[in-house]
Amino acid sequence: MAIEQYYLELMKKSLTYLTYGGEDVYVPVGRPRNPFKRVLLDALKRRGIELCRREVADLKLRFEGNWPLPRIALTAIGITGLDNLQFCVEDILRSEVPGDLIETGTWRGGASIFMRSVLNAYGVTNRKVYVADSFEGLPKPNPEKFPADAEDIHHTYDFLAVSLEEVKENFSRYGLLDDQVCFLKGWFRDTLPNLRSQRWSVIRLDGDMYESTHDGLFNLYPNLSIGGYLIVDDYGAVKGCREAVEDYRRANQIEAPIRQVDWGRVFWQREK
Repeated sequence: MAIEQYYLELMKKSLTYLTYGGEDVYVPVGRPRNPFKRVLLDALKRRGIELCRREVADLKLRFEGNWPLPRIALTAIGITGLDNLQFCVEDILRSEVPGDLIETGTWRGGASIFMRSVLNAYGVTNRKVYVADSFEGLPKPNPEKFPADAEDIHHTYDFLAVSLEEVKENFSRYGLLDDQVCFLKGWFRDTLPNLRSQRWSVIRLDGDMYESTHDGLFNLYPNLSIGGYLIVDDYGAVKGCREAVEDYRRANQIEAPIRQVDWGRVFWQREK
């Protein structure tokens, strides 16, 4: 095995925490509907106390990147998701497909860190990794414009909000915080239109909701190079995300076959 592959295998195991044998999972308790419980939860948070429930680590689920979210690991997409990401990035490098790389929705930054590590492994200095996120969690649904999001509750999940400072620190821990990484802070509806002239080789969408997925496709996909890859993290997990993908493909007559990564993730290679 080449030294580059050793490095990337270690990165994958480190980012998923599997190199340390996995971890028991402490899942933050979501914001309750009961008003009294909400008041109690808010009072505890003001004291720096976060309620969680403990779940014993299931290494098979962690390998596949299945929920619940890990307590320590920097990515939740698992080895299967990182393997797919490595395949896509290595293929565009091998085939010299032009364009930068972007992830929309980064959580703790693990997948973006890994994309940057692939570029680092092969000494690529002429491509950038864009990291787009609100760094404040997910937006409240806009059911008038996006009816598929009417019942979406992702905005109530405080544990999905990871600050820009924390994500930058995670990049720095791996020695990968440099001028080849560009951070875009804000809601996708506001930030992604500014990238519509940018050329892409790999686009990874992880916005959960219909709106977030739509914004990524609408603003980024038109400039995905032929031979480049579109990865959708939540296609099999969130109905709204899947509907956004299917609506966009149908409206733009995209016929490239959708390929399964694992239980929830899919990707396709742009053909035309």
